[in-house]
Amino acid sequence: VTEGRKRAFDAVPDPKKGTMLDVFDTLEASAVSARNTGDGHKAMVESLEKTVRETTEINPKLKQAMVVDSGALGMFIFFDAFLNALNGTQDEMKHVSHIFKDRLSISKDWHKDEDAGGCCIDFVVKLDGLTELNSEELARFDESVVALRHNDLVKIHLHADSSDAVRSSMSKMGTLVQWSEDNLHEQTERFSSSSRPILHIVTDAAGSITRNDAGELGLTLLDSYISIGQKSMPETCLEPSLLYSAMKKGVRASTAQASIFERHQHYEKIIGLNDGALYLCVGSAFTGNYQVVMEWKRTGDPENRLRVIDTGAASGRLGLIALAVARYSIKASSAEDVLDFADRAVRLCEEYVFIDKLNWLVAGGRVSKTSGFFAGLLNMKPVVSPQPEGVKKLGVVRNRKDQVAFALKRIKELLKERGGIIMLEYSDNLKWLDEEIKPLMGREFKGSEIILQPLSLTSGTHMGPGTWAVASMPFMDGLEIRCGDLT
Repeated sequence: VTEGRKRAFDAVPDPKKGTMLDVFDTLEASAVSARNTGDGHKAMVESLEKTVRETTEINPKLKQAMVVDSGALGMFIFFDAFLNALNGTQDEMKHVSHIFKDRLSISKDWHKDEDAGGCCIDFVVKLDGLTELNSEELARFDESVVALRHNDLVKIHLHADSSDAVRSSMSKMGTLVQWSEDNLHEQTERFSSSSRPILHIVTDAAGSITRNDAGELGLTLLDSYISIGQKSMPETCLEPSLLYSAMKKGVRASTAQASIFERHQHYEKIIGLNDGALYLCVGSAFTGNYQVVMEWKRTGDPENRLRVIDTGAASGRLGLIALAVARYSIKASSAEDVLDFADRAVRLCEEYVFIDKLNWLVAGGRVSKTSGFFAGLLNMKPVVSPQPEGVKKLGVVRNRKDQVAFALKRIKELLKERGGIIMLEYSDNLKWLDEEIKPLMGREFKGSEIILQPLSLTSGTHMGPGTWAVASMPFMDGLEIRCGDLT
């Protein structure tokens, strides 16, 4: 703990109070006290909680917003879980939405900083024979640089007016190994202009929804996990190209649900931060999520603040339902209107998934090797759809041309003359869908909204590279509400 605190402070040229560094200070002091007095982990957690709460008073910007420091909160969550797991007392943990309930929502008196701008940059540079990083060069961009070094690799976090200037300067020191940046002005604008929905919408990441969609519409995504070889990570944190590239090389890929404990923590957070919420749950035929949340509600939600609908859907069908309901909930006049809209969306939305090769399903045990062999031998490509009873086979086609014809025919039957929303989902075939199929859909269904989304990685892991899908829904009252560019 002492060494960790030292490294944290060494990584920051100008350490500030009211940040996560305070948590490291308290952690060291409380650990020493626990060792000397035998107070145990509960006293440590209480000290950390007090430190996080005090960040509001120390930092003027946090005090105006009446929230705790996010970095300090993140460290508290980690160490609270770590210390309780170490002592076998996970069941006694309280969720942070209860501990800091009055310090997790932005005050109504908060106003954005008009000067907020520039970029938040994270990068890794491999130094070219330099024994020391040029800290003066870094400091001219940002006084609050965080730099962590391991041998000749340095990971740096900073804020700057120009990312191009930083990139140019750092490339003179060595080779840029990794780079990511966020526009602070755009983030602030998006946050300050966001609307609060009547019902907070929750859904599973097994639907074809991205983190950007969730950010724009203010909905919560509950992750499944994707395993590639020996690595496992939340679905929305995985770059799709890495998954499909690994699958093509023969690396085994599989999916797994979050632990029941993790899911319960999410449910508690949702009702702790929202007056009411609606969970559009992936179909119970596909996962046990519906059973888990309904079992939790018996004791965890006596006021029925988290409504739950078993959508019977997955993939793009679930994603499109959730996007439509989230849009509607922003402008709806009552929770009952949102529930009614959601029921109609579930009934009206359809999806057609076009699988390129069956060998991925065979490898995952979804179809027998015999049926997979003969379908491959005959060069047939199945068309399936997620339904309440499970994945339903709608037919087979021979090539992409037939797949497109199948999709056009079914969408025309569904939308008729009303128009609607059409979601195109890609795996490793974005270019083809963007340049050929999206314009085609625009010509065929004038007045409809065509959006392009990555296929849910849960679906992609099971169905493999080359898969694409289309989900569609007729326009209903409220669907004219659009929240930014969902592509």
